[in-house]
Amino acid sequence: MFSLPSFLYRTKEISGYHWSSTAIPAKTPENRALKVPEINQKREETRKKQKSQAMKTLEDLKKQKELILQKLSQPEFLSNKKDFEEYSRQLKNIEKDIFLLDKIQKTEKKIEEDKEILNQASNNELLALAEEDLKKNIQLQEKLIEIKKERERKDKNPPLKIKGMILEIRAGTGGEEAALFAQDLLRMYTHYATREKWPVKIIHLSKTSLNGIKEAVIEIDNKDAFKQLQFEGGVHRVQRIPITEKSGRLHTSTATVAILPQIENIPLKIKPEDIETTFFRSSGPGGQNVQKVETAVRLLHKPTGIVVSCQEGRSQFKNREKALEILKNKLWEKEQEETNKNITNKRRHQIGHAERSEKIRTYNFPQDRITDHRIKKSWHNIEDIMSGNLDKIIATLQKELG
Repeated sequence: MFSLPSFLYRTKEISGYHWSSTAIPAKTPENRALKVPEINQKREETRKKQKSQAMKTLEDLKKQKELILQKLSQPEFLSNKKDFEEYSRQLKNIEKDIFLLDKIQKTEKKIEEDKEILNQASNNELLALAEEDLKKNIQLQEKLIEIKKERERKDKNPPLKIKGMILEIRAGTGGEEAALFAQDLLRMYTHYATREKWPVKIIHLSKTSLNGIKEAVIEIDNKDAFKQLQFEGGVHRVQRIPITEKSGRLHTSTATVAILPQIENIPLKIKPEDIETTFFRSSGPGGQNVQKVETAVRLLHKPTGIVVSCQEGRSQFKNREKALEILKNKLWEKEQEETNKNITNKRRHQIGHAERSEKIRTYNFPQDRITDHRIKKSWHNIEDIMSGNLDKIIATLQKELG
């Protein structure tokens, strides 16, 4: 025999078992009805609040648009090209947001109308049309909301601005001739930058006894510089009779070029304990020290092994700040490539191992010809091009590779 639970009792011998007053109440339609209005009321309040916020946002955007239009119509404002471009860009974004929010509100209104028809109509054909229309509008609403969320994500994480670029040149295969060729490339790019009226600063320079360079790092402070020179990164090969060659034999040497964008306000923090800082004297030709004070700075980022040097100015503090800025750009670039699942670091991809077979371009002096192997095109008048007249090459590369 089994004992009855304490909350069950017998009312009559033939009546069976019943719930006592202490039992859990059944979920009757009457009990459910008590909570349904409360839930619906909260949902309606939330919906009204969201709708009110959306309308307020839309009104604020329209006010912003009017203010920008008033500014853009002022004659004195038109003379300031930088401000005019910035406000024009803002106006374009605001107009996109207004269009999107307005479209979302209209779609929501259509959904409400469709639901009202479904609740009230009795005509089967009308009900079928309303149901189909409701389905389409809900799909459109979801799509518009996703676009809105994507725009909000971009607003929170705006695209980083390129303010300039760092150009690195290193002597590759070929000994002293490679160093002399690296010097020629440095002169070519600095002359081109000067013709374009771009400010150029030498960040780091390591020279040889014959006035060649082992390594050069320059900064070009112009936002258009990276766009125009981005395809210059890689191994450059030269074929000529070096001044060091006594028997008149043709030599083949290489130099590497790396093009790195300079990003404005990189959202990247470097832990102080991850950096090893050393100071040294700025050097001239042949490693000769030109300063008695150790103002040049070398930074080693321990986790990645990236090394950056700067000897731009006579201030140790300023050189360290500049080196840190370049290091941030290199780390940011590395991080972006890892995010995009690109195994090879962009700079390493450009430089390779400095072998002759990895060339992107050949400078053949005996034949007065420069050939870019990526697009299989050649140009003549090599001395003119090496003097900084790169316009034809850059224009062709942007057209073919851009």
